[in-house]
Amino acid sequence: MIFTETHLTGAFIIDPDPHHDERGFFARTFCRREFEARGLMSTVAQCNISRSLRRGTLRGMHFQLPPMQEAKLVRCIRGALFDVMLDLRSESPTFRQWIGVELTADNGRSVYVPEGFAHGILTLTDDTELHYLITQFYDPQLSSGVRYNDPVFGIEWPIQPAVINERDRSWPDFDPESLRF
Repeated sequence: MIFTETHLTGAFIIDPDPHHDERGFFARTFCRREFEARGLMSTVAQCNISRSLRRGTLRGMHFQLPPMQEAKLVRCIRGALFDVMLDLRSESPTFRQWIGVELTADNGRSVYVPEGFAHGILTLTDDTELHYLITQFYDPQLSSGVRYNDPVFGIEWPIQPAVINERDRSWPDFDPESLRF
């Protein structure tokens, strides 16, 4: 795996390092030792998949509050998506900054979303599926989010979102006082 740290402290783009032969290729997508060596997730509490049928489906911007803050390792396994990581750690030098990365089934790229970040995706093709590892169990009492189009963040989505559920559409304006990171 090839780890590239982004301008957001602790957030990484991870590319596969495939070994090719006449059958195709083999590559690791997670290795506890390699992640631990960088101070990243070493425990996986859940492994999830998400499938979106239509291009322009937006999911996010989600996170869990303490004590169930979660880190995620996200990979697109079908189709293509635009993945957004947003730093909500008030003490971070990159607080309220974001990065967007295109993940596709073909490029095999993953992103590592640290604790204290909001995370969201926008599908770029029909029938898009993602697979992600999470360090904490889901707790609906601590599940939260910020609005995908809140002007305080200025996230630039590559296409206009077309399918958004009511919860994601109606998060209130960002209030840093509501965070407990």
